[in-house]
Amino acid sequence: MTSADHAESTLELRRDGLLLSARHFGAADAPLVMLLHGFPDTPHSWDGVIPLLVDAGFQVLTPWLRGYTLDSAARTARYDLIAVADDIAAWHRALGGPPTHLVGHDWGAFAAMIQAKRQPRQWLSLTLLAIPPFGGGFAPAAARHLPRQTLMSSYIPLMQSAASPHLLTRDNAAFVRRLWHRWSPDWDFTDTDFAPTARVFTHHGTAWAATRYYRSLFTVHRAPTRRFHRLLLASPAALPTLALSGQHDGCMSPALQRILAERAGTLAAQIPGTGHFLHAEDPTATAAHLIPHLHAHSR
Repeated sequence: MTSADHAESTLELRRDGLLLSARHFGAADAPLVMLLHGFPDTPHSWDGVIPLLVDAGFQVLTPWLRGYTLDSAARTARYDLIAVADDIAAWHRALGGPPTHLVGHDWGAFAAMIQAKRQPRQWLSLTLLAIPPFGGGFAPAAARHLPRQTLMSSYIPLMQSAASPHLLTRDNAAFVRRLWHRWSPDWDFTDTDFAPTARVFTHHGTAWAATRYYRSLFTVHRAPTRRFHRLLLASPAALPTLALSGQHDGCMSPALQRILAERAGTLAAQIPGTGHFLHAEDPTATAAHLIPHLHAHSR
């Protein structure tokens, strides 16, 4: 591959009165890998993985979640995972509908999972990072891990509070920095690593939009919320799926991730010495699992 293959271009997409943006790398005639980020994060967490994918023969699109840029943060817009799944489909159409692999982390994994269940024939494969495959019934072995997972998820009620944007933005996003430390305890990330996320979570507008995703989980009077829960509980998508987890994930129990992946019959692997942000912590090890999965299911 040449340095031109690694060159970044910025793409824009207008939807729902918002201007969405994404970063694109690689040759336009290569199979597409869509890398979807989560909370509290940005597409830059994929920076170590992107050149490895391009060198392996893929083009890469890394969209910003709606609300994580100033042009996509609006009080009148929807911030829920059905809207993000629709954005995924819109990006795919905008690029001409090439053969595409979905790869998501955290919220991005949920959105990819939802879109894969809605349109499984449209995608080549699905990869979930730090989030296991959901749906298809209850896994009894998961029950003993639920109390600990409830404790690990204790930040969620805070994100639904009206005070959450202030909590996220104060002291140069110190709360978000603490989440990174707690969720990836082995990662000695730098100020440079954190800087893109700090820019999102020191602005009240984008911080507010990011918290709306949590509010939307429980607004059962809204049709998109009901649709999300219905799809989440539906059987896993009938397409090749890989689930990757960090050995020391402090946000989503690694044991619970393993049990749910086994319950779904999903290929799964754990990255040693990493936590919730496994792809940023060890992009080489992440790509070592991801690239063979993508090659095996490309056409």
